[in-house]
Amino acid sequence: MSENETSQDDIESTESSENSGSDYISDRKFSDFPISQEMLKGILEKGYVHATPVQAATIDSALAGKDLLVRAKTGTGKTAAFSIPALEATPAGVREARVLMLAPTRELAQQIAAECEELAKYKDLRIAVLVGGLAIGPQEDALKDGAEILIGTPGRVMDHCKRGNADLSTCAIAILDEADEMLSMGFYKDVTAILDRTAKERQVLLFSATISDDTERLVSSYLKDHENIRLSTDADNVELIEHVLYETSPKFHKIRSLLFLLDLENPTSAIIFCNTREDTATVATFLDRQGLDVQLLSGELSQGRRSQVMAKIKSGEVKFLVATDVAARGIDISNLSHVINYSLPQDASVYLHRSGRTGRIGNEGTVINLVGGADMGTRKTLVNVHEIDFVIKELPGPEECIALRVERQSAQIKEAMGTLVFETYMPTVRALKARPDGDMLLAACMRAFFQWQRERRAAAGGVDSLTELRNKRHEKADREAEKRRGGRSRDGGRGRDRDDRGGRGRDRDDRGGRGRDRDDRPKRISKSLSKIDIADLDALLSSGGPAKASAPDKPKSKRKRKPKKKSAAPAAAKGALDDLDALLSSD
Repeated sequence: MSENETSQDDIESTESSENSGSDYISDRKFSDFPISQEMLKGILEKGYVHATPVQAATIDSALAGKDLLVRAKTGTGKTAAFSIPALEATPAGVREARVLMLAPTRELAQQIAAECEELAKYKDLRIAVLVGGLAIGPQEDALKDGAEILIGTPGRVMDHCKRGNADLSTCAIAILDEADEMLSMGFYKDVTAILDRTAKERQVLLFSATISDDTERLVSSYLKDHENIRLSTDADNVELIEHVLYETSPKFHKIRSLLFLLDLENPTSAIIFCNTREDTATVATFLDRQGLDVQLLSGELSQGRRSQVMAKIKSGEVKFLVATDVAARGIDISNLSHVINYSLPQDASVYLHRSGRTGRIGNEGTVINLVGGADMGTRKTLVNVHEIDFVIKELPGPEECIALRVERQSAQIKEAMGTLVFETYMPTVRALKARPDGDMLLAACMRAFFQWQRERRAAAGGVDSLTELRNKRHEKADREAEKRRGGRSRDGGRGRDRDDRGGRGRDRDDRGGRGRDRDDRPKRISKSLSKIDIADLDALLSSGGPAKASAPDKPKSKRKRKPKKKSAAPAAAKGALDDLDALLSSD
């Protein structure tokens, strides 16, 4: 759903609420603008009746051909504010580039394109989406066939220009959405090179939630006699958002603190922001193994998988999304109840972008922050410069945390009971409880249950970003190992091609049982789960397989070989997704 997409009933209720005339709705109807009937029909079919203030303040000037620098809060309808005048000003059916829209990420570019498709539904315009992570062939075909509206990321647009696929000299309108984020990602040179390729007398519309020094530099170079429309300030923290702060302790692992506050706050939906890619992988894996409904968004995933994750998040089918700022920039998720910062960003302005993902279009939202000593600088800036009024809360004690976790996991098990046959296991459970190792065996059963539940959920939803990330990292590690073997082959002739070793070498899956597929490792209970029907939990729980499988196999006899120098690269690539049972078992 786009930035100000609401139903007719939502609009009417908003008009009569205290938000009337605020950041989210104005007194001006779209029918009051000088817009063609074709465009107006598409606008009204989306449920847009009244413009938001940013739309009311910009559409007339944009239609008049003025350059604009627009600063407004995230979630106030900026996409429609620049899309409507750009689409209206573009002649239909000319089949050459007339409008260029740049966004910092492929997800945001795709969202803008979807919005434009709906707004211009009744106008003969073609839209080409030029983003990385997707096959370049269809994009080349779209450019060759002729598209009036080009929407993309700077890197891929520049790539098409260098290949001779895109001619921007006919683009009379250039739009930069989330300009400060785009420039902070290091796209300044690409953006300026792209703008230099557009028409000399182009119109430039620059939209952003904050204004950085690079943005100001871009404005001075490319905007002429522009209007400066500022509807937000650095101290603007969105009045409907509550900012909560939990102080962490070095004596207690932060990832467990995150789990505790999730059980305590019980968000209906949330983005969990991490500062690094490794933290993203670790947090998502840990929460997943605790039975929470979680997916991650990472640049390591294929574009198809990223799109699937975003579709599930937007539809409300996934509760938690774990992502870095780069991966989540520009994404628009309606009715997101919480934003959670696993760590505060080093740049305080990034916090404003993160918090703007909730509390959109007049909805209430909550931003929860786990703050330690390393976050002190950003915390002071947010309080003193941006005037964020944090509500300070204490994390629950260990006993309360365990009680909360028991309640959540009990509820999950009870929810699944309707699909399971479990009565026949009651005598076994009573006997297990009396055994010295009963607690360990029952814990293994719970571990198996939540893994089974995860497998079932992934199969039903068709999305498993964690498994894809794990597989991609293993593949990368395998490639690096293969390169090292190739390097030894060239150094002294000690190695040979894998298929030319006189029969001594075999393919990885054909080594007389010594090799296993990487998803069939015996160190984890998930080994059995990956090989059985996900509906057959009873067979898993009634067998001794998982408990035995959780222990490493005894090492097999091997030929004596010269010790090899190990590289840290593969281990680093896999490390964040390796077993987190040590964290799971320690309170």
